[in-house]
Amino acid sequence: MSLWMVLPVSLPVLTISGIWVVYAMALSNQHVCPVHNWLYNESCEEPLQLQRAAVLCCTLDDIPLISKCGTLPPESCFFSLICSTGSFMVMLIGLLRYAHVIERHQNCVLNTAGLSAAWICAAGLIMVGNFQVDLAKVLHYVGAGVAFPSSMLFLCLQSALTYKLAQTQEEYQVGHLRGGMALLALVALVLSGVFFCQESFALQHASAIFEWTYCTLIMLFYGTFAFEFAGMSGDTLMVLSRGGGGGAGGQSFSTSSGHKMEAVGRHQSDSLSTL
Repeated sequence: MSLWMVLPVSLPVLTISGIWVVYAMALSNQHVCPVHNWLYNESCEEPLQLQRAAVLCCTLDDIPLISKCGTLPPESCFFSLICSTGSFMVMLIGLLRYAHVIERHQNCVLNTAGLSAAWICAAGLIMVGNFQVDLAKVLHYVGAGVAFPSSMLFLCLQSALTYKLAQTQEEYQVGHLRGGMALLALVALVLSGVFFCQESFALQHASAIFEWTYCTLIMLFYGTFAFEFAGMSGDTLMVLSRGGGGGAGGQSFSTSSGHKMEAVGRHQSDSLSTL
């Protein structure tokens, strides 16, 4: 069992726990309202930060969207750190998954598209984490518009790739798991987007809940790569050092090298015989 499997497992552990810590910090500083609160008002006499009553007066600005939880300091600093670290890990996992497929099988369109989707998602995630929604709304929404669809595309591509490469019963079961998670994530993403555009307070609050659900499913999906990463070795990194030349290409390279060494050996033997 390879230690590389720690990488996909650590991504959901760090990011899911990290965004909940951000939510807890925002809630303790009264920058957002609790998730269990479904009552909102058009306006309040005092801003949420200044209220001290047992029952808070909440407006649409206080809905606990993930982005809203990481808008104001000090939680915004931690939110930026989580997003930047998560984007780097997404890029690394996507690259290693790409190399592992080439090493064990061969490169294909699904594999290349999956790597591209992962890296595009990472770029959008960096923008989301470093441009807060209340301070740089346009850039934040551009980052979200890049990260959310590309992450959904990554789930679909990797689910299809898992089924395509599956040979054992366990691999098919992993494919079923990933396909189910991709379907649930698609439903959560669509409902979150539809409810976010509505004027109803309750529907916008439901949008926040589905957003949390979607992001959690995305991170858990990355954790399932521990199944493939458990069998990863240094040969996977050699595939990257050869510029992606693995699989059948790597075998032909090894075969041709073996033939050359064999020919050199025969030439040396003939020379000794002549002497």
